[in-house]
Amino acid sequence: MNVIYAEYNIHHNSIDVATKAGYLLRIDCGKAEEGLKTTPGSECALNAFAIDEPLEYAKMYLDGNMQMWIDAEDSLDVF
Repeated sequence: MNVIYAEYNIHHNSIDVATKAGYLLRIDCGKAEEGLKTTPGSECALNAFAIDEPLEYAKMYLDGNMQMWIDAEDSLDVF
């Protein structure tokens, strides 16, 4: 997939990814984060990540690595 851009859509709480082929992939952040085990700190970090790095958020979701990222984020809060 040749991505043109990705941005956080505040109106839909989603990541919108546009491709060179003219497709728009919309990832619903609420659905993407359902069932994840988060703490208030990691939830805040995840929200900031979606807004600041939408393409990386989309890649992380599509690769199935969100819980691993959250676990790593939470382990940083311990120190």
